[in-house]
Amino acid sequence: MFILFISFLTAIAVVGLYWTLGRCFSYFGLNMNNRKMRLTRAVAAVISPFVYIALPLFGLIMMHFIAIFAATQLVNAILCKLLKEGKAKTVCARIEALTRSGALAALITLVFMIYGVVNMSRAVVTEYTVESDRLNSDYDIVLITDTHYGTIQDTELLKSKISEINELEPDAVILGGDIVERNTSKEDMQEVFDVLGDIESTYGTYYIYGNHDRQDYGEARTYTDEELEDAIESNGITILEDNTALIGGEILLVGRQDAAYPDGRAEITELLKDADKSNFIIVADHQPLEAFENASNGVDLEVSGHTHSGQIFPLGYLFRLAGILTYSEYHEDQCTVIVSSGFAGWGFPIRTQAHCEYVVIHIQ
Repeated sequence: MFILFISFLTAIAVVGLYWTLGRCFSYFGLNMNNRKMRLTRAVAAVISPFVYIALPLFGLIMMHFIAIFAATQLVNAILCKLLKEGKAKTVCARIEALTRSGALAALITLVFMIYGVVNMSRAVVTEYTVESDRLNSDYDIVLITDTHYGTIQDTELLKSKISEINELEPDAVILGGDIVERNTSKEDMQEVFDVLGDIESTYGTYYIYGNHDRQDYGEARTYTDEELEDAIESNGITILEDNTALIGGEILLVGRQDAAYPDGRAEITELLKDADKSNFIIVADHQPLEAFENASNGVDLEVSGHTHSGQIFPLGYLFRLAGILTYSEYHEDQCTVIVSSGFAGWGFPIRTQAHCEYVVIHIQ
């Protein structure tokens, strides 16, 4: 699926740039039937994916520009069909000048990118309510995922939210993975767990690994697994790695090993074979996987992150079309699945889809 998706994006990059250059150049009076001009456009289009890989932020901006240019061309074509006479025809000609020259697409792309940068610099609280007759008391659970600390987001943003979370007086806190990643320095890794260790809750803070935390994708690691584990546990945070914890005597929290871990992970049936199924069961799994398996094993709630809700528009909608649990609340029989968009983004300091967040789940 991933290879097909990348191939699809590459095809769009090549064909889209070739077509965009042709439309723009022809507006400025260049002969697109000229063999030399065709060759120039073809070479630029073919090498564009390699340029985007070398300069990913530039590639992101160009992909947005191509998509927006195509959209403005479509709108212009529709308007020109509708506006055929008198002043309307003059208006159409002016609109065409803006769209064919690429000026309108460039302006919209600029605004979109500015919005993405601003959107990455703020975080909101998103709340859900889950009801169950298995509980004797109400519980408030805070979920924080995907901070990717020390990389593309201002570190002060997370620090500023700790007192806000403490004011909520949560019963427990779940750190849902990718708190750090391959570009996080050792100092930032230690700092983020110092910061998260300041969160106050009735039953403590619990941590599961994501696919980035152990820097499995980096060639030059900045900290070891042992240093990571020590930074977490020295701040009073409990690591759940295919094991469980009992919260308040009636919530069983199951922390999953990440699905991408090279050594594999236990099956949910194995983890719950001796569990008291009268408890309210929460599965914390970094990637929103195995909802059906969890539901069939009596799980009441699954909490995940990982997807960033696509982060870059319209990837989130494409993920949903592919059947991926991408963001918000889903249901599989009696099991509720909550997928967070994450506290930060990944790769680019830009977020044009969804928002940065931490989640509060009211279990009643």
